Amino acid sequence: MEGHKKETALIYNLELTFNYFDVSMFAKIIIMRTKFLLIVLSTAIFTTSCVSVKVAETQDLSKSILNQKPKNIILLIGDGMGLSEVSASLYYGDNKTNFERFPVIGLSKTSASSDLITDSAAGATALSAGLKTYNGAIGVDKDTVAAITILEKLEKRGFATGLIATSSIVHATPASFFAHVKSRQFYDEIATYLPSSGTDFIAGGGLNYFRNRKDNKDLIAELKNNGYETYLENIPKEISEKKMAMILAPNAMPTIIEDRGDYLTDVTKLGLEKLSKNEKGFFIMIEGSQIDWGGHSNDADYLIAELLDFDKAIGAALDFAERNKNTLVIVTADHETGGFTLASDNNDYNKIKPTFSTTGHSGTMVPVFAKGPGQQLFGGMYENTSIYDKMMLLLSE
Repeated sequence: MEGHKKETALIYNLELTFNYFDVSMFAKIIIMRTKFLLIVLSTAIFTTSCVSVKVAETQDLSKSILNQKPKNIILLIGDGMGLSEVSASLYYGDNKTNFERFPVIGLSKTSASSDLITDSAAGATALSAGLKTYNGAIGVDKDTVAAITILEKLEKRGFATGLIATSSIVHATPASFFAHVKSRQFYDEIATYLPSSGTDFIAGGGLNYFRNRKDNKDLIAELKNNGYETYLENIPKEISEKKMAMILAPNAMPTIIEDRGDYLTDVTKLGLEKLSKNEKGFFIMIEGSQIDWGGHSNDADYLIAELLDFDKAIGAALDFAERNKNTLVIVTADHETGGFTLASDNNDYNKIKPTFSTTGHSGTMVPVFAKGPGQQLFGGMYENTSIYDKMMLLLSE
């Protein structure tokens, strides 16, 4: 800045000289060219100094964020949950939606490597392993090579880890965090990865894939042999010193309309209590799986009921984070399902009529909500793989 002032003064002095003396045209040209060069030089100095300031400010911001790194991360995934689905919680819930408790909101671009519109397998693998892959891929890249997931990396570093779903635990989203298979349809193969996965807290359905299998493997016995306390009927009231695996339904858990009750909120609270015993820190993925299924069936009542149930689990996570200030809570989706819209009912702008444009997924961006240490990183618009990158940056050593 000081250099800019000096160059400006020199230009002013040249102008005085130019006006005072009756110099030749040649001299005038020399002076004018000198003046032009000095203007360019001073502008360059000024611009460079401003860029330096901006770079310094950015570096200071990055240092500030990384100085507030979380100890724990809770990642909640509303499968099929786009912005209209989130908006439904404003109009159909009895209580104020927990989405309003987040100070930072971003947008995630969800396309797969193979398709503009992703499926849950590719979408979840982007979140679990930080890479774009083909639709149907579970924890593998586009060449079917196994990709190390965030769970696997953190477990090696001593973090506690957990997985919760309202689907089968071998369904696409949870599976993408612990298994490596080329197709999401290979449920029996996916299940074989779980006993040795090292995941400390597991809750979901899928019992049919763990016992009475065609290959006669007893994966429940394998879970026990690998240090798990298993629960096949009810959620325990207390945490165990052992790793915990709750596989509570033959396939998916019942729908919330079928009276699933507070399963998702209860296992969220139990899982957070269990994992928080680890002094190193923890990572947990909690999925509201059946929001997606309500979208696929174009059943607004089903979708909204699952969304509101997911919102309650978000509330439990945020309440935990308020008591444990070193915890970052992130809520997002793998994609949107159904092309869900909160339209007016017969052009009556005081009545909302949920509508759908497809029984499949859509290519719309999905929201990302963040609260806690490092929350500033999650504002803006970015690829879904960046969510993984941001989490790993915040949990870097």
